[in-house]
Amino acid sequence: MEFIFDIDWIAGSTEIYLLLVINVLVIYSVVYTTSPSYNYPVLLKNITWLSVLVLILALAINMLNPLTGSLIFNNLLIIDSFGNIIKTIVLVATICVLLSVLNFNKLENLNLVEYLLLMVLACTGMILLISSYDLIVVYLAIEFQSFCLYIMAALKRTSEFSTEGGLKYFILGAFSSGLLLFGCSLVYGFTGTTNFQQLFQISSVFSEACFLQYEDAILAGMLFILVGLLFKLSAFPFHLWAPDVYEGAPTSITAFFAIVPKISILVVLVRFFCYLSYGFFLPCQQILIISSFGSMLIGTFGALFQKKVKRLLAYSAIGHVGYMLIGISSGSIEGISSTFFYAIVYIIMVIGTFIILLSLRNFKHFNKINFLNDLSGFAYSSPLLAVAFSVTLFSMSGVPPLAGFFSKMFIFVSAINAGMYSLATCGVLTSVVASFYYIRVIKIMCFELQKAIFLTYEIDREKSLLLGISLFFMLTFFFWPSFLMVSLHNAIFFICV
Repeated sequence: MEFIFDIDWIAGSTEIYLLLVINVLVIYSVVYTTSPSYNYPVLLKNITWLSVLVLILALAINMLNPLTGSLIFNNLLIIDSFGNIIKTIVLVATICVLLSVLNFNKLENLNLVEYLLLMVLACTGMILLISSYDLIVVYLAIEFQSFCLYIMAALKRTSEFSTEGGLKYFILGAFSSGLLLFGCSLVYGFTGTTNFQQLFQISSVFSEACFLQYEDAILAGMLFILVGLLFKLSAFPFHLWAPDVYEGAPTSITAFFAIVPKISILVVLVRFFCYLSYGFFLPCQQILIISSFGSMLIGTFGALFQKKVKRLLAYSAIGHVGYMLIGISSGSIEGISSTFFYAIVYIIMVIGTFIILLSLRNFKHFNKINFLNDLSGFAYSSPLLAVAFSVTLFSMSGVPPLAGFFSKMFIFVSAINAGMYSLATCGVLTSVVASFYYIRVIKIMCFELQKAIFLTYEIDREKSLLLGISLFFMLTFFFWPSFLMVSLHNAIFFICV
């Protein structure tokens, strides 16, 4: 028993390390920022770099973990190659966000170390969520990350938009968490277990007489769980909070919302619904298809009428979630691999987008960019940044041979192979329509008269490096498109068989 316990600690070393070190960071920041002997120092830059160091060490521990394919802590968590790949993506994305907001926090006078700690805490919750192998752990991990996100959304107390967005996010999020917990209670009440593997064994014999009378109740519980997860993804019809939260939160926090949380929820969707038998998966598949249709349509046509940059990106994110749901609703290994491939490419594109937005300032009024028209003439004042922004937008719209084209192509091919022709057709058409509002931003930057003078001092080193890596990936990905796809396919194969 002692040997098994030792294995648990080794296999779960990434999660345990993050939970321990975040306490050290909190104590360090509280002691120093409230100490009169140190003259109440502002530790914003200090905590940022410490957080980056903590996450880099967590990344190293995760990549060097010798135990994969292990069920630990009484089968509550699973450590496998698929989870390790996604954890790596989450950790790297969080590091990128922390590095990109260094100079922005100084310009915005965001002298709050709390939101940096909340960012690391939310990342820890996502790591736990990725490793979850039990419905109770899923619920606790989602609430762990959600409470951090609620506080971050309403952190800018002087802004009415931030307060409104944070309150709306909290109320709707609490309602969705209630639905998720109610679904878990129904599943537990009629099956006697919350463990994924045991639920799979039960679902495989649901046609037996002893389970047939409980089939509808178990299915209702699973549908409630699905609804709760779709809210966290900001998928149709649970997307209403996203535009207000994106607009109200400071841009540095919006970047975190847009980049990191969604991929961990996608992992839960795959882990949970891959273990279901066909009888249970079919109704859930219908809801996923409807949500995918609605997300693509709402995200595409909602963005056409937006005049603010962050609201445009919010509707764009809703549309991209619709594309990701295509792969999951197909129920095939190819479709699931395409979904996570799409999510990784999307994260890289959004990192590039927000690095540019975090770097822009109106020189005359020293305001951040809010409206699309504020970008008019941007190509004349900062041509290199305008080119980088244009490449990123073209990639998000799916223009070949950029990385965004391949991500959409793999999604549509998986839908066609699964026989979901209407979903693939809708995806292609909405992708074409979505190109309009991306190209409209490029038109404003390049062809409209300059209405504002942008700040011309250099972007800091960290942002330049991240933007260069993002652009390099988008421009050169067509040389090796199968490498990432094959790695994901091999990792996902072992959880679906």
